[in-house]
Amino acid sequence: MDISTLNIWAILAATLSTFIIGVIWYSPVLFGNAWMRVAGLSEEKIQQANMTKTFGLAFIFELIMAFNLAMFLTGSPEAVKQMSAGTGAFYGFLTGFGWIFFAMAVNSLFEQRSWKYICINGGYWTVSFTIMGLIIGAWV
Repeated sequence: MDISTLNIWAILAATLSTFIIGVIWYSPVLFGNAWMRVAGLSEEKIQQANMTKTFGLAFIFELIMAFNLAMFLTGSPEAVKQMSAGTGAFYGFLTGFGWIFFAMAVNSLFEQRSWKYICINGGYWTVSFTIMGLIIGAWV
């Protein structure tokens, strides 16, 4: 693997895209109310959280995820030559759906979570990784 083939700006943009998607995905406009119900959360409980810590750690973790995806997609000169927005989106989708969604589903089954919970959270990561892959693939 050749770290010099990575585009830090693409990685940062991919990281920020997860925040933007999350703001929309977990808002009352889309799945926010349903997610709070199936996760057993309330507005009061959410407001008690240390949001600086939550968002700060979320950014670091999402940066690590975007970096790792970039390593898979563009971590060698050969991979860069074959990369495009469509290819990045496709591999991002496979990562989000094939690995993340189903890894979360396995854990959620043992935690006795509902399929609604699995689909809301797994769907978020599937969309997020697809967009991250698109950004990284387009920005080679």
